[in-house]
Amino acid sequence: MNLPLIVYWMIVADFRVPGLFSLSGYLIRGKQDGSRFPIAGLGSLLFGLWLMIMPAFFVGILMYVLGAVLVLAGISQIVNLSAARSWTVVPGGFFVIPVLVLIAGIVVLFNPFTAAAVPFIILGVSSIVYGLSDLINIIRFRQKKEPGMPEIEDITPIEEIKD
Repeated sequence: MNLPLIVYWMIVADFRVPGLFSLSGYLIRGKQDGSRFPIAGLGSLLFGLWLMIMPAFFVGILMYVLGAVLVLAGISQIVNLSAARSWTVVPGGFFVIPVLVLIAGIVVLFNPFTAAAVPFIILGVSSIVYGLSDLINIIRFRQKKEPGMPEIEDITPIEEIKD
């Protein structure tokens, strides 16, 4: 089984299981408590069934969605780093990873079907690198606060004050 199909079946389960629970709970309870018909649960169940019936269609779409997520993540990180430049120094090296994530997303968008394993490897590595890069950025730039931001004070809740 290849990786796109594994992800595909996980997505199918994500839609079918909540839909089944929602509908079965409604049918078991009946109309005794005045609850409304779970339209979202029915929609989730039908979408899960549609995913099961047409798997190739959704595996193809999945590649485009994940590529778009990488592109948006790269752009977001570039914008955040650019905004951080207004209150602190951001070395140019910090922009390398977001640009690579952006490029990986573009590669996945324009080359999703050549080899399904290669885009997923790119997606996986890019996601890990993006997460680590964002974590490093948060740690580095959260320590330097904007010049007008108030200090956060630790206070004692009223319940803990002893007379």
